Amino acid sequence: MQLVERLATVRFQSAGASGKSWPVPLAWRNIVADKQRLLRSIAGIAFAVLLMMVELGFREGFIASMLVSIGQLDGDIMLVSATRYQFGREAPFSRRQLAQAHAVAGVASVRPLYAQRKASVWKNPQTLELVGVQIFGFDPDQPVFLIPEVTAKLDELRQPGTIMVDRRARSNFGDAGSGTQTELSRHAVRVIGTFRLGPDFFTDGNVIMSDRTFFTLFGNGSANAGDLPSPDVGVVKVLPGHRPSDVQRALRAALPTNVAVPTKAELMDQETRFALQVSPVGPIFNIGTLVGFAVGMLISYQILFSDLSDQLSQYATLKAMGYRNGYLIKVVLQQAVFYALLGYVPAWILCYFIFRVVGDLVLIPAGMSVGLSVISIALSLGMCIGSALIAVRRVIAADPAELF
Repeated sequence: MQLVERLATVRFQSAGASGKSWPVPLAWRNIVADKQRLLRSIAGIAFAVLLMMVELGFREGFIASMLVSIGQLDGDIMLVSATRYQFGREAPFSRRQLAQAHAVAGVASVRPLYAQRKASVWKNPQTLELVGVQIFGFDPDQPVFLIPEVTAKLDELRQPGTIMVDRRARSNFGDAGSGTQTELSRHAVRVIGTFRLGPDFFTDGNVIMSDRTFFTLFGNGSANAGDLPSPDVGVVKVLPGHRPSDVQRALRAALPTNVAVPTKAELMDQETRFALQVSPVGPIFNIGTLVGFAVGMLISYQILFSDLSDQLSQYATLKAMGYRNGYLIKVVLQQAVFYALLGYVPAWILCYFIFRVVGDLVLIPAGMSVGLSVISIALSLGMCIGSALIAVRRVIAADPAELF
């Protein structure tokens, strides 16, 4: 039997000083026997892998863009309307419930955040083009953002009609810096600084202002403290020494059922689930990934079936020598794994540069993350192994008697 094993295994001399020899898998020898065919096969598999990577990467970028604003909120727990199904949708609740929350043990502060998307129209200061933007308003005496540029401009934001603009906004937003004067929802505003946040799939940029300016622009024109609008989010900070989960339970008991009390992490998870399951964009990318997987299955099946057809006499010879189907199936599966890995490497490199270029153009945080790399290599292996399990029937059906 040892002689038979040597016939099915090629050995090479290692470059080390030990002079030991190591087995070279028969599957590897099969795929490198024809270099031109190998290159064509790698190109075909890499195309399918690249298609899946791009779809998954843009899906991750879409989700990440929807979470950027939440991630910059300086709070442990968020108060939102129970009817809110997406962070970017307007669903205010009563200001009285902020005072109720502040009275709960373990709460250090409850700060209101106001948001506007529907009625917010930015005028490009250069082209005068009207662009939809997302507006955030807050009390400068109760800052809610972790953005250093905003924190440094709190005094200037207290002045009426002053705003800060997103310098990562898309190009149609225009060039707006400190001192720029333009219009926002038909009101004259003055830019006193910029911050870095970035757009999402629904808006081209963001604008931050004080709560007084916010209500002047989007309320009834009054700037009296008692006339401030209902907040969209209540940003809750927990006192040191108190567990957020305990404070969260106390807030749920103290507040009416029309106010939801998720932690910051739970709100981000809720937004992610909405993007993947309800929003039309997430499922579109999922379908694109499935299409890439199906295309890859077809390509890898054709590659493996062609290889096995050309090598059928060799597999039949091995069966005549006494090798069982289990061994031959193992060789075919190894060959599929080698193809998956060889196709994955160039696809990963190409996808990295695609995300660098496209991400800079559309300002979506797409990139080759660890999670994306792991998922894509798992899909690549599954694609090639699945097609190998179908193509291997060709080997199992090989009859040694046909050779003689």
